[in-house]
Amino acid sequence: MNQLLGSAGNRISDGGGWAVPETAEAAEERLEGLELHNIRALALIPSSHGHSTSLDNTTSSSCNETSVPHVPSPQPQSSHPSPTTEPPIASRIHPMTTRSQNNIFKPKQLHLTTKHPLPDPIEPTTVSQAMKDPRWRSAMAAELNALVRNGTWDLVPPQAHHNVVGCKWVFRIKRNPDGTIARYKARLVAKGFHQRPGVDYHDTFSPVVKPTTIRLVLCLALNQGWNIRQLDVNNAFLHGSLSKEVFMQQPPGYIDTTYPSHVCRLRKAIYGLKQAPRAWYNELKNFLLDYGFANSKRNDNNFISCFLQALSARFSIKDLGDLNYFLGVEVLPSSAGLLLTQHKYIRDLLTRTQLAGIKEVHTPMATNTSLVLHDGSPPADATTYRSVIGALQYLSITRPDISYTVNKLSQFMHCPSETHWAAAKRLLRYLKHTINHGLFLKRGQSLQLHAYSVADWAGNRDDRTSTTGYIVYLGGNAISWSSCKQKTVARSSTEAEYRAVASTAAEVLWVQSLLGELGITLTRPPSIHCDNIGATYLCANPVFHSKMKHIAIDYHFVRDKVSTGQLTVSYVSTHDQLADALTKPLPRPKFTQLCSKIGISDGSTILRGHVKETILPNIKPSQ
Repeated sequence: MNQLLGSAGNRISDGGGWAVPETAEAAEERLEGLELHNIRALALIPSSHGHSTSLDNTTSSSCNETSVPHVPSPQPQSSHPSPTTEPPIASRIHPMTTRSQNNIFKPKQLHLTTKHPLPDPIEPTTVSQAMKDPRWRSAMAAELNALVRNGTWDLVPPQAHHNVVGCKWVFRIKRNPDGTIARYKARLVAKGFHQRPGVDYHDTFSPVVKPTTIRLVLCLALNQGWNIRQLDVNNAFLHGSLSKEVFMQQPPGYIDTTYPSHVCRLRKAIYGLKQAPRAWYNELKNFLLDYGFANSKRNDNNFISCFLQALSARFSIKDLGDLNYFLGVEVLPSSAGLLLTQHKYIRDLLTRTQLAGIKEVHTPMATNTSLVLHDGSPPADATTYRSVIGALQYLSITRPDISYTVNKLSQFMHCPSETHWAAAKRLLRYLKHTINHGLFLKRGQSLQLHAYSVADWAGNRDDRTSTTGYIVYLGGNAISWSSCKQKTVARSSTEAEYRAVASTAAEVLWVQSLLGELGITLTRPPSIHCDNIGATYLCANPVFHSKMKHIAIDYHFVRDKVSTGQLTVSYVSTHDQLADALTKPLPRPKFTQLCSKIGISDGSTILRGHVKETILPNIKPSQ
């Protein structure tokens, strides 16, 4: 530089003479001029392509408008360093290299709850909202066409004595197991709460299949090598006939312009009516009986084809192909068997509770946890607790490893506390850690029934009742399990274990009768394994003790089955008791070992094998 600023505020000339001292204001203006000059000097540095870059017009005009003394550019030959010259960067001598130096960056996982989180369409709550979207309009038109085609109602003028029920549209987005949108569904639902019992309807009961039956049929299919087909009856409830006259308002948004004041006299059942499930059950039952479904002994493949044709002729059905997704349960086939998992259900539950980002744990309940009724302050929202526990109960149909925790948390539904909610959140943390886990059903297993029975004596601190746990196996596959609180207080561990054996025996004999109806005959009687030697002696020893007089009903029930050879009860060590995880919290090593023996498997490895077996062979190589 031609001139520098001295430490005393005096300007020093290049010749070394002293000039007139300048004020602080003048020195500040001159420094601003130096900064502007340095900016212009940096803007004129040639680029790597040989072209010089310049500041934009705004910067240049602002620099020109500022009144500053002219400062010549620094000469390369000058011995004085420029005040704007940056110090040289020290050479790196440490041998360590970082990811950023090698341009390696960890990808940011912004959405972990679902595969396709954005955009997320909103389900409309009113007809006016749905009418603005062509996808929902198309769904409403399809539903109305099905109602008209099925002859669900006819329009009649209303009478004073008619009880006219209302109706509404319900809109739902149906998704595939991977989170993608399958279809937009609109359903016209009657407001059944307007119906009068004894006048508009009588019986409303309809049977529902037990999860044990589903698992039993799947095990039989694996054992026999059967193909499993999946069907869906379109608008199932609309096929049921009504025994009572029901009058309903016209659908919102589709009121007949010719008869706007008329009402719909229902000739067929519709969703929302009290008697709709039973009406559909009766219709399907009568069809199956008329077709001779129960008494058919024909070839399996020909029978299934004929049955599907007859079913299609009677009802509007949708052939979904091989079994893959059933009532929220995803079925992953492999060469070794079937995996039943509910990972989408868990993912949706974590998203709904806003706990998708919680920390994971390896067990559903800590070993030192002892939940009691009045423990801690009430939660901010008891409804959320009840909703989560209800969702977890449905999840336990494929996860026996959470049965005990769900049973324990269900005992506080009427009066939950923050302590109970913390235990529920821990269970959700465990489910996040095992989101891909499920029940694995193996192929090639023998059709023999055996079960494990266990009881936790006086484990409930509130009333000192015991907990019963059992697992029923068909071959090597678990098909039924339970973890429940005993209704009475047991005076000894033997009594508690004996009551557990009685509950297990009832379930085993029911499964045996179901197998008999399906034409499966067991080669030897079912066996129950119990880790209490006293309970096993009571089952086999005909001697009656006065201390066990109050459990004589259960005693005679089990003893009668054992004495007639319909059932056997044997002793098993506590180390080999597979049902131990259904009565108490266990440490991680023991819990992990029992889960593996029960049949809980990690579906991520099976899913990769499923992709290799089904998807990769169908991909054609690129030309």
